[in-house]
Amino acid sequence: MAVPKKRTSISKKNIRKNFWKKKGYWTALKAFSLAQSIFTGKSKFVTNKIKMLDWNNIN
Repeated sequence: MAVPKKRTSISKKNIRKNFWKKKGYWTALKAFSLAQSIFTGKSKFVTNKIKMLDWNNIN
């Protein structure tokens, strides 16, 4: 016979939720940092790829 599962405690639920939020925070921070480096021109990796793409489109 099917038995209902035990209820997850509030503290465990909060721990999981906070972990999920923290993961999103770090991802957003990395994306913002990359955007800043592209905007200021300090990113060598991304700007080189963009220049190569532009060069390939010209030829």
